[in-house]
Amino acid sequence: MSLQISQPPEADAADLVKRLWTILRDDARRIQGGEPVLVALLQRTIAGRSSFADSLAHVLAGKLAGAGVDEAALLQVAAGAMRDDPSIALNAAADLCANLERDPAYRDAVTPFLYAKGFHALEWQRVAHALWNAGSADLATFIEGRVNDVFAVDIHPAARIGRGVFIDHATGVVIGETAVVGDDVSMLHGVTLGGTGKQRGDRHPKIGRGVLLGAGSTVLGNITVGEGAKVAAGSVVIRPVPPWTTVAGVPADVVGHSSAGEHPGQTMDQAFVLDFQI
Repeated sequence: MSLQISQPPEADAADLVKRLWTILRDDARRIQGGEPVLVALLQRTIAGRSSFADSLAHVLAGKLAGAGVDEAALLQVAAGAMRDDPSIALNAAADLCANLERDPAYRDAVTPFLYAKGFHALEWQRVAHALWNAGSADLATFIEGRVNDVFAVDIHPAARIGRGVFIDHATGVVIGETAVVGDDVSMLHGVTLGGTGKQRGDRHPKIGRGVLLGAGSTVLGNITVGEGAKVAAGSVVIRPVPPWTTVAGVPADVVGHSSAGEHPGQTMDQAFVLDFQI
């Protein structure tokens, strides 16, 4: 499936949501026709909903319900946040398209929309971020904790995350309070964007556009991973990473380069050619 999402202007972003909503509804109806067990679920979450934002709110609420907070209350929170801040749904559409473009395992739009916990955790963080900025820190913190309980993903509500972000598999992902994640970034399970101690203030990584963070990679401190960089799986990054370089190891060092303008976060190309021979 090919839906281009890289930094569209607002008018194109709105058009993207409309096109994606049509695809979701068509996929849902097709699945309903072949899987009777899923008819009620798909009717409640997609086929019976009025818009992409309405559908997303119902999906998110259903995932997090429990722990003393019912689905209706969570639905009100998610729907209200998206009503007050339309960019949440626009960014969610870009994230969903990133899932479809970057993961060959997805055969339709319904699969990541209903089942991908990286997508769900990210969209709840977008809701929590809006609440945090509006002064509802207690509710935002509850959502962070509940997302951690349900999805094993811990993203602080204050973290700033761009659009078209893909969190594959997602288990064990941790993103700290002052972290910034740029547009078109992809990360796999076990990624940590953390601090280096108990100091306060701006203490977490800044990840540039189009970066690819391999499984189990760790980036620590208020350092920058430059645009188009690639961090190999299992690496520990404690120094700034220049744009369009590949780093690997513990601690990570530059082991390769790519052409300026390439964005491995979009291509998902985890291979690299060493700049030197071992």
